[in-house]
Amino acid sequence: MTRTMAPETTNATMGPPPQMVLEAVEESVADARTFARQFVDFTLTDMGGEQLDDFLLVVSELVTNAVRYGTEPGDCLRVVLDAAPGLARVEVHDTRRRRPHFKPVSEERQRGRGLFIVDALAKWGVDDRPFGKIIWAEVTW
Repeated sequence: MTRTMAPETTNATMGPPPQMVLEAVEESVADARTFARQFVDFTLTDMGGEQLDDFLLVVSELVTNAVRYGTEPGDCLRVVLDAAPGLARVEVHDTRRRRPHFKPVSEERQRGRGLFIVDALAKWGVDDRPFGKIIWAEVTW
């Protein structure tokens, strides 16, 4: 079984496509990071290494949250990337309307820090869509 569903059309002269549909499974987080890295490498020549690391971490956290909390078994999610000078944007479309929230700080819990990480590294928000939501984040430099 393939984790990653085919990205929308790819044209070698145009670079990677701006969006990809993934199965809502943990393994898709790595696929989303690879996809984002390829997009940034082709699209954003002015992005520094630290901003790239920040952006890839934000992508990972948003996709992880979508897999864990924004989907049901058998669902898919969509990752949409965009870029402009000094800005990289990611949108993660999932199938649940439930909005993300910060979990109380805990020394014992191993999870629940992702949204704090996203908040520290990016401007982010949530938009409604039919049959789900879009969580977006923008990393600027």
